[in-house]
Amino acid sequence: MRIRSQKDFASGLMFVLVGLGFSFVARGYSMGTAAKMGPGYFPFLLGLVLALLGAIVTVGSLSTKGEDDQLARWDLKTLLWILGSVVLFGLLLKPLGMVLSVFVLVLVSSMASHEFSWKGALLNGVVLVLISLGAFVYGINLQMPVWPAFITG
Repeated sequence: MRIRSQKDFASGLMFVLVGLGFSFVARGYSMGTAAKMGPGYFPFLLGLVLALLGAIVTVGSLSTKGEDDQLARWDLKTLLWILGSVVLFGLLLKPLGMVLSVFVLVLVSSMASHEFSWKGALLNGVVLVLISLGAFVYGINLQMPVWPAFITG
């Protein structure tokens, strides 16, 4: 057996591992029954479904009818920009508030793009700040600092 689609094979394995991981963790919660589901019922079954879909994708990658492809090399610089922006967001959320933290997140993660432009990054930052405010602060009333502590007093 030869792996014809390395992308499908890798993503299928990832789905299997993540699905089984979720199901394993969900076992620690009360399952309940189908009529009266506990907190672990849905994540457990959803993890199994994800693992099953991953197995189907993995087996499909071995098909002789599939298209040959190769996994691209990891672009470490891009990966570090993205991961670094998320870590920076987490570190800045409390002292700077959501508005400035989301804006910094978008600007830093935009540096990962090969088509980076300041105009596009600034516009994306403004749009995502407005969406975040609408969804999290006004939509679901999430309790988090919106503005920096030195502005709100």
